[in-house]
Amino acid sequence: MRFQLLGPLSITDGRDVVVLPPSKPTALLAALLIRPGSVVSTEHLRGVVWGEEQPATAKAALQSCVLRLRRIFAKYGIEDQAVVAVAGGYRMSADAETLDLLHFRQLVDRAGASGGESELYTLRQALALWRGPLLANVPSDLLHRDEVPRLAEERLRVLERVCDVELERGRCRETLVDLWEVTRVYPGHERFAEQLMLALYRTGRQSEALAECRRIKGYLRDELGVDPQAGLRRLELAILRGDDLGSTETGRVSVSVAPASESRTGHATGGEAGARAEDRAGPAGRPDDTASENAPLPTVPCFTGREREVDALADLLKSNRDLPGRVPVAVLSGAPGIGKTALALHTAHTVAAHYPGGCVLITMTRPDGTPQPVREATEHLRRSLATSAAGRGGALLILDDVVHPDQVRALLTANAGGAAIVTSRMGLAALVATHGGTVHRLGALEPGESYALLIAVLGRERVEAEPSAARLLAAVCGHHPLALRIAAARLLTRPRLPLADCADWLRRDLPARLTLADDPRMSVPLTLDEALERLPPALAEAHLRLAGAPDPLTADEAAAVLGIPAEMAEEVMERLLDAGLLEEGRPGAFWMHDLLRAHARRATAPGQGHAPTTLVRPPRRQEIPAVGSAAALR
Repeated sequence: MRFQLLGPLSITDGRDVVVLPPSKPTALLAALLIRPGSVVSTEHLRGVVWGEEQPATAKAALQSCVLRLRRIFAKYGIEDQAVVAVAGGYRMSADAETLDLLHFRQLVDRAGASGGESELYTLRQALALWRGPLLANVPSDLLHRDEVPRLAEERLRVLERVCDVELERGRCRETLVDLWEVTRVYPGHERFAEQLMLALYRTGRQSEALAECRRIKGYLRDELGVDPQAGLRRLELAILRGDDLGSTETGRVSVSVAPASESRTGHATGGEAGARAEDRAGPAGRPDDTASENAPLPTVPCFTGREREVDALADLLKSNRDLPGRVPVAVLSGAPGIGKTALALHTAHTVAAHYPGGCVLITMTRPDGTPQPVREATEHLRRSLATSAAGRGGALLILDDVVHPDQVRALLTANAGGAAIVTSRMGLAALVATHGGTVHRLGALEPGESYALLIAVLGRERVEAEPSAARLLAAVCGHHPLALRIAAARLLTRPRLPLADCADWLRRDLPARLTLADDPRMSVPLTLDEALERLPPALAEAHLRLAGAPDPLTADEAAAVLGIPAEMAEEVMERLLDAGLLEEGRPGAFWMHDLLRAHARRATAPGQGHAPTTLVRPPRRQEIPAVGSAAALR
């Protein structure tokens, strides 16, 4: 069994996690684990459990509390870790295998001794052990006053080193992910503010770097009554002068396994980087970087929502690994930008402990939208597994943006004993038919999830200052994860812009304004354009035409719009559904997401450069080839 201290205090066997209820034994356990192997005095323990109002029989009460804790251990089968009574107090032994705090410190020490890429990878591993607010379920004012800040400082030192390493290696765009988040959580931390200013400046965002400087100076003056330290003042002066402060950011981040020639263009906003733009934006980009084998799996900061899907995926990937000859497969499908990659990466981190061979991310589509050849993807996977820890057990594959089931089957065979999460705009029913597993079709977020996402990115104070405007903004974005991320990124860089004004500005020209000026690739219109370019021309044309029809859309209505028989219209809608461009309500009734409809209508508006093709006769069946068919792969 393993104790998890870096978050709510919990116990796990590597498969299931039990979060302990707020109670006196929980506070006692926290006090012992914070000082593993050391004698903790009875006086200190009484202060932890009861504070200043200790019972008259405090000594007996503490002994009773220890007995209750031992009963909890017995309940969960914890026999090798005991609370030992010694002269003057109690002691509880632990090591890196049984306590995440010691595992964290072990990884940090190992990183300091390794250097190079290994240092960064190991530090990221250490940071991934932190699971939320420290000791959130521990009812002890003394621990929250004296111990939680000290433990939090250990994490901040590691994060500071990670950002330093990223900046030293010219990965400014990637480190912006961490820095935007941490400077909002710790607004008075000058070193993080300096790092954010430097990263912004090196990516050509001088005005935003100076805005960050004004923010930290204002905070220090208004909240603490002090001026910034000399280092920050020197950096501000250098930015104002336009000094050369190091190489300009190349816009590259690391992803696992995908070959350098096939990595995809990307972005990072609002606390995320290292996944594809259209899907990493989920309740939570595409990597800009050449991908390197065995690079750390990207994390998904600020991931929110999708609880039901996360639970179902974790159950599949943790409980079905022992079936002989069967590789657990989960397919995540849905519209462009709906959050498939984000959910896949979040789930991978959740179940990573069950895969000693590690987690491997492979982008299955080239930048031009064509599928990565099966032979090349398989070769890269085998090379990665040969140099990783896969010899200790199967790996978890994240096969991102799959176009056809045939791309996946050979990889599953090569990863015998492992599992796979497959993301695709299509349902890949043929893959599930031959290999089993589950399909999870993702839709827009629920309103509450959208609101939570805005809080996660912008901060509770800003969102709850305008709750109605935040809900309006989410509705304007259609509760679409990528759109919400882009809107939140605009607001992050404009701290004085009211949410209501942002929502009003966006809705006057949707979805064209859902684009970031400093990175046009972070764009809803571009993502949808790219999705249409992947389709056969006749099918893309059908999508654009159907956008003019009201919801719900039936086969007869589609036939009238397209000028084709109802039978063929039904087939067209089924293929658009499979491509993620339509959603299905009741059987035979389809609807189009508001953003997709607005994009299609704008594309066909006069003066937009699109000339719809007139279908003067019903097209033959082969004129609308099956999306994802062998013809589409050629």
